[in-house]
This record gives sequence, structure tokens and C-alpha cells, in this order.
Amino acid sequence: MGVSALFTLLIARGTKIAVKGSFGIVFYPRKSAPYICATKQVLMRKLSMDELGRKSIEDFRQAEKISLLVVLENIRSGYNVGSIFRTADAFLLQGIYICGYTAYPPHKEIKKTALGADETVAWKYFKNIKEAIDEIKEEGYKIFAVEQAESSWMLGSFVTDDEKIAVIFGNEVSGVEQATIALCDGVIEIPQLGMKHSLNVSVAAGVVLWELVRTKIST
Repeated sequence: MGVSALFTLLIARGTKIAVKGSFGIVFYPRKSAPYICATKQVLMRKLSMDELGRKSIEDFRQAEKISLLVVLENIRSGYNVGSIFRTADAFLLQGIYICGYTAYPPHKEIKKTALGADETVAWKYFKNIKEAIDEIKEEGYKIFAVEQAESSWMLGSFVTDDEKIAVIFGNEVSGVEQATIALCDGVIEIPQLGMKHSLNVSVAAGVVLWELVRTKIST
């Protein structure tokens, strides 16, 4: 219902309304004080699928990407891998490097959570993560492990002048291997305040990747 239609309905019911800017002051009968509401809230209609401007597979492949690579080290769940593919698609990332025993497409668990993103996002598989890191560095990327470690950058204060960034997400239990961290340019840590100090790897990827993408698209 539009704002004007809503206000017409309220007036028809004997409700007095005063509108100024983005706010409506509604005077309900038998209430001692007016109720102030933001009229913009009434306009928050959900968009249909046709209104989202979604890219086709070919449009995605041809589009200019955010210069951000994801590296997955020994992720045991294909469902988590698929979820990260979906996040990489949402943020138009450069690609995903899949390493170790991490599942890679085509794979039924990945397909179930990727919802087609395994067909849009570019990916490469490396049995040895060191080979992946060497290639990434040759392409001019700085590499950061996402982990809890000494001298880590807290995500909210992470700053880099490097345009090309790669981030490594590790196993659901053991995280990024220490030997892998030693090959990185730094460590990014998600601040956590509760008891567990642990997030599902696909959730952690969503948090970190959005923060990095946000800083790129806001500059």
C-alpha cells in the first residue's frame, strides 16, 4: 500500500494525520499523545526477481570483477564451499582457488548451496596450496589468512593500499595451517565477543568478504 493510500484509509477512519518531510504524525482517537512514524518505511516494498537486475552467466563472466581472490584450504564440507561460491558471485569477485582436499565442482553438495554460482565464479584447483600461493603472488596479489593469530589485523581496522588482495579460509576445525600462514603477508581476524570465538567458515567468509568489498566500492 502506498503512503497516500494508507493516509487516505486512516483519515477515512477518523484519524488525523500531519505530514512533514519523511515523517507522518498520526493522531489516534482516544490517545493522549500522537504517534510519529517514518513514512519512508511504508515504501519498503520487496522487489521482484525481475527488478533485481541479475546478470546472466555470460554477463557475469564478461563483467569487470572486484580484484579479490578467495583461497579455500582443506574445507571438509561441500555445502560450505557452495555457500562461499554464492557469496563470491554476489560480490562479483575475481575467483576462488580451491586447495587440498576441498571439494570442487562438479559436486552435488556444492551445487545445492551454490545455486548456480559454481557456473559463474571462476575457480582453479591446486592439490598443494603453496603452488596456489606462488601463482597468486606472481599475479601481484597480497595474501592474508583469515585466522586468530598474533599480530593479526582486526577486520574493522584492516587497511591496505594494495588493490589486489587474496584471503585464505581454512578447515572448519583446524583453520588455516600454520605453514600456510607463514607464506602470507598478514593475518585478518574477525573480532568476537562471546564464548565460542568460532564462526562457520562460510559465515566468516561472508563477513570478511563484504567488509573488503565495501571498502573497495566506497572509494
